[in-house]
Amino acid sequence: MSSVVAFDTISQRLTASWTTDPLVFENDPYDLPNTPTKFIYIEIWGIPGGFDQASIGGGDRDDNLWREFGTLDMHVMVPKGTGSRDGRVTCDGLIDLFRGFEIGDVTFLEASVGEGKPGREFAGYWAMTASISWRRDQ
Repeated sequence: MSSVVAFDTISQRLTASWTTDPLVFENDPYDLPNTPTKFIYIEIWGIPGGFDQASIGGGDRDDNLWREFGTLDMHVMVPKGTGSRDGRVTCDGLIDLFRGFEIGDVTFLEASVGEGKPGREFAGYWAMTASISWRRDQ
């Protein structure tokens, strides 16, 4: 998982900017409707070993630059059997909220739809994933 600073920065941007579909963050409660309806499942995670010292010679530990790396995965969950286009359109819109932006100490880097993987099926749903790598300097 990511640091709370990265999580808060990213989740605040999402909740303030995306009102089209419900956003469900990792381990938050969400009751699936009886009739499947599109929603976005959000995962914000740091890569293994992804919080490293990026400078030396700063004196005390906190005087150096520390850098955290991670990924924002936004799984667009659409009703199974409805095709992939709506999921792709939604992924593009979600990526546009972050690609190339710097929000506070978090800089958003590479983005992709699907990361070369096919969509995945879940009970009643099909997922297309938008992923964005990020970096946070401290």
